[in-house]
Amino acid sequence: MRLKEFFSPDAIALDLEGEAKDDILKELIALLRLDEKSDGILFKMLKRRENLGSTGIGRGIAIPHCRSLVASRLRVAFGRKPTGIDFRAIDEKPVYNFFLIVAPPLEVSNQYLPVLGKIAQFAKEDDVPDRLAKLKSPQEFMTLLESKDF
Repeated sequence: MRLKEFFSPDAIALDLEGEAKDDILKELIALLRLDEKSDGILFKMLKRRENLGSTGIGRGIAIPHCRSLVASRLRVAFGRKPTGIDFRAIDEKPVYNFFLIVAPPLEVSNQYLPVLGKIAQFAKEDDVPDRLAKLKSPQEFMTLLESKDF
């Protein structure tokens, strides 16, 4: 399984505008291009997950994720906020890079946890935060995933 297979350039935003956690979550959800009702349901699910504990894993990276009936298959998106925001990350530092993962409650392929784990592994690579900060296009993001063999 390669992470690159799950991302598409149209679900990558390198200049998120939100100034608060809720705004960023809504922008990430919009990258999935669902209908308005599904967006609302997904937002509530992600908020519920964040209330259990922040998905900000440190090093400027967060991986908001949830399971929801609005997803018919595993979906991922990536967003970057160049100035960073307070996402209540475990290291208490601003978060700049957001990996959204949404999956249906039951998946035949059961890829939700493996994809979550792969993204966390990718995020822990020493040079990843710096390389994410320097991305100029969604294609460069895809190339980075490929170069790291994720």
